[in-house]
Amino acid sequence: MTTVDSLDARILEALSADPRATVIALADKTGLSRNTVQARLGKLEKQGVLQSFERRIDPAALGYPLTAFILTNVTQQKLSQIAAALDGVPEVVEVHGLSGATDLLIHVVARDADDLYRIAGRILDIDGVEKTTTGLVMRQLVDYRLTPLLEQLTDED
Repeated sequence: MTTVDSLDARILEALSADPRATVIALADKTGLSRNTVQARLGKLEKQGVLQSFERRIDPAALGYPLTAFILTNVTQQKLSQIAAALDGVPEVVEVHGLSGATDLLIHVVARDADDLYRIAGRILDIDGVEKTTTGLVMRQLVDYRLTPLLEQLTDED
């Protein structure tokens, strides 16, 4: 796993503040040379530090205003087949394998309550899925963020 250093963190913090910034604008904001910024951005992309643009798209704008998390218990020996089946469900946004009382945390989006019921049923029908519990997101209290971590890294200079 790649570790971001304080220079990378400065670039990422500036990029987070202005995702459309040019390399020149990032260089100005960070006080680094254009070549340094360009090289480091290339390295960060190659290493998978910079994730896809998809994370910035609001599912509600695509007609999926409901968000839910489905806690799922599965037969462990069928985990790879279950993951492949979940990958085939378009409304599944992400899946996390967990330790503890439940095996998977499945993040889904839906058009409405009936659609969520359909999606949850489709997941429950997957061979190896033993039990699901669905929690509807009522409100997001803290947005996805990494800026505080970036600030912490840049403060270490």
